[in-house]
Amino acid sequence: MPSPCRRTGNATESDLAQTEVLGRHWRIASVLALTVLAAVGARADEPRPAGTAIYSCIDDKGKRITSDRPIPECIAKEQRILNRDGSLREVRPPTLTAEERAAVEARERRAAEVRLAQAEAVRRDRNLMTRYRDEQAHEAARAAALESVKQAMKASEKRLAELAAERRPLLDEAEFYKGRQLPTKLRLQMDAIDASVDAQRAAMANQEAEVVRVNRLFDIELDRLRRLWAGTPPGSMGAMSNAQAETRVLPAGMSGTTTPR
Repeated sequence: MPSPCRRTGNATESDLAQTEVLGRHWRIASVLALTVLAAVGARADEPRPAGTAIYSCIDDKGKRITSDRPIPECIAKEQRILNRDGSLREVRPPTLTAEERAAVEARERRAAEVRLAQAEAVRRDRNLMTRYRDEQAHEAARAAALESVKQAMKASEKRLAELAAERRPLLDEAEFYKGRQLPTKLRLQMDAIDASVDAQRAAMANQEAEVVRVNRLFDIELDRLRRLWAGTPPGSMGAMSNAQAETRVLPAGMSGTTTPR
């Protein structure tokens, strides 16, 4: 026969044991609940996979299509990508065909070329203003550029005079053979002098054309400089052509062509 339970105050030992067991179970259940809540919260913080997005577009017939992935029927149309709550995540532009991509790239290249040309015009205008502070400096540069051509022209004139002097005794000797065939040596000497004279005259024609060209380029440059000095913003007059921009000041005594002998 079991012994009677002893009482401790108003509670029996059996009541106390049951209370302790229930307390342990409650603590275990609380820990498990907190663990589950923490796991759920951590999962909510993870980035959502692509499948959670909603793709939406309007097809060629005006019908709205939605899907959980990119819509093939709207490949050439704008597709709106929404979150599950309906808020807009992003807008995906139409996928271009090869021809459309080529056209876009061509437009971008042309725009880049225009920007580059404008930047080059600004750079050249600023360089002009740095090189020539006033009209006097520009005219000095013109004179220096023409000096080399003038020196070449003087050299050609001097050479023509020398050739005329060399030809004179040959002409006197040729008079002796008037009506007869000239000796081979005399004929070759006269032919060589004639060829040199022709070369010098061609060189002088080129040098005269160079004077005209240099003056024309400096005139164009001076007109541009006057506008810049007056306050026109650099680059606002457009790019100078390569022909206009090629003027260079050569040191005195030098030319762009060699005087023939």
